[in-house]
Amino acid sequence: MRSVSPTRYCIVGGGISGLVAAYRLRMAAGPDASITVLDPADRLGGVLRTERIGGHPVDVGAEAFVARRPEVPALLAELGLSDKQIGTSGARPLIYSEGRLHPLPADTVNGIPSRPAALAGLVDDATIRWMLDEPRRPLRWCPGADPAVADLVGERFGEQVVIRSVDPLLSGVYAGSAATIGIRAAAPTVAAALDRGARSLTAAVREALPPPLTGSVFGAVAGGYAVLVDELVRRSGLSWAQVAVRSVHRAPPGWELVDDQGVRWSADAAVLAVPAPRLAPLIADLAPRSAAAAAAIPVASAAVVALGLPGGTPLPEQSGVLVAGRGRLHAKAVTLSSRKWARRGNVEVVRLSFGRFGDSAETNAARSVGDEQLLSWSGEDLSTLFGISVEPVDHQVARWIDAMPQYGPGHADLVAELRAGLPPTLSVAGAYLDGIGVPACVAAATRAAAALVSPGVR
Repeated sequence: MRSVSPTRYCIVGGGISGLVAAYRLRMAAGPDASITVLDPADRLGGVLRTERIGGHPVDVGAEAFVARRPEVPALLAELGLSDKQIGTSGARPLIYSEGRLHPLPADTVNGIPSRPAALAGLVDDATIRWMLDEPRRPLRWCPGADPAVADLVGERFGEQVVIRSVDPLLSGVYAGSAATIGIRAAAPTVAAALDRGARSLTAAVREALPPPLTGSVFGAVAGGYAVLVDELVRRSGLSWAQVAVRSVHRAPPGWELVDDQGVRWSADAAVLAVPAPRLAPLIADLAPRSAAAAAAIPVASAAVVALGLPGGTPLPEQSGVLVAGRGRLHAKAVTLSSRKWARRGNVEVVRLSFGRFGDSAETNAARSVGDEQLLSWSGEDLSTLFGISVEPVDHQVARWIDAMPQYGPGHADLVAELRAGLPPTLSVAGAYLDGIGVPACVAAATRAAAALVSPGVR
């Protein structure tokens, strides 16, 4: 990026996307630019939120990032925090299905198997036979297609593969399901292999499997994501206004943002780094095409219960459990954080995640279920999974409203329409654009900042 004339920047939203945008703008615009972040939360960071559980820092929102992607390691290096990057212990997760715990199948792409034998024991023999026959059945695929994962995988491998292998992975990532996520979002490398002419879904998955990775698949930040958040705030030199923005208007040569107190903020350029449901009303009048696209992106809400259990609580040497289907368990996933990150001590940290797209009003864990009920559900689930019944020594409950966008079929077209409809000097960032994980948010925020300082970038 290069230095340009705008000197007043406003960023709506103080999550990782807004903070990275602020940092990138500072690096481009220099020390004299004014950079204001407007966010009503009690602290900056959004879903990057670190709490102390039993005296230990624990992330109660986003917990890990995909280490294979370069964005977060590069950002940590840029900020002088490379020594803070840590990897997992190598412990593997389990899948809970049909009342039993199963090893997470190997050689899959988000649960889509490359070979039938990978799912032996997780699905029945009839499904295995159906999968063995899959390469001989004609594959109807139109290059560029983006069906729901459930439609493609169900037709080729059967319903059990969808429910027991794919859904648990997609529920953990998106708080959705194979029915709500498109193949190009869930498994872009598989879709690309099909576009290139793979003769079967099994062959496409084999082609799409990433090369063996030396080291940890996932990374985290020692001391929690708060370490990254604090350094981004410090290095960006931003001013934080603890207000919610209600409307955005043109005020040539820039913008006027009106907050919930009626205060008007002026900016030469702005980044809107808020969830899609909040973006749509902000830009409905000034960018109706973009607003319509944002409103068409469904979202889910989630809740996280982080427990500190007494040291020595008998837990399996696994990184956690992904839950298939809706049945005896309330949680969609359980992370055995102390096992996952090899953090031994006087407290065993466990995180339980609740909430799926399509939850009813009564069962919506983030919106409708009280803390005591979530804690009760957590105890019941730990008893069902591991046969333990212990009182936690500490706990935290976090709720993430509308934080989980659903990358449905055709999502990339929606995002392209959204970006194309934005006027100059107004850009967007967030988890609903190019990927739900922290690396994708860093990339989208970098792009949003570049759009304000480099003509032609969207």
